[in-house]
Amino acid sequence: MSAQPLSNLTLPQTVIERWIVPSPEAMTAIAQGVANRVSAGDTLLLAGDLGAGKTHFARGVIQSLLANVGLTEDVPSPSFTLVQIYEAGDLEIWHSDLYRLTSVDEVFELGLEAAFGSALCLIEWPDRLEELTPADAVTLQFEMAPEDPDKRIVSVLGDPNSPLAVALKGVGSDV
Repeated sequence: MSAQPLSNLTLPQTVIERWIVPSPEAMTAIAQGVANRVSAGDTLLLAGDLGAGKTHFARGVIQSLLANVGLTEDVPSPSFTLVQIYEAGDLEIWHSDLYRLTSVDEVFELGLEAAFGSALCLIEWPDRLEELTPADAVTLQFEMAPEDPDKRIVSVLGDPNSPLAVALKGVGSDV
């Protein structure tokens, strides 16, 4: 099932690279690789159908960053809370699921736009951001492979010259 976008906003469409992810364990490994390359002020837009792996990926990034500072924490989906905030040392991490939002005004109510410049932001259902989408964000488009229920294809989209896009290049090549 696919959610309908709130507007005709299109996410960045320049394909930087594609990661073929054969298993949930490989997705976790890629998430750990991404965690080693992101920092405060970075925004990852996690797009894709329900069940495509967005939350699994975000959980892997967050748990890896927490482990780097000696912390462990359960990382639930923010489907109902809309935003979960974590502290990994000096790094604040905002994990948001915007699926249930009906208006961009609700994004303002969450305070998410204030986090874009100072926190690592992992945003599921980023089409809800509309004009609030950070220009330097990188989109990870998650797709289920039709031939294998565990396999995913993750397309990395954005400005190939942005610092975040450059940092992410090659993360999926070791899987």
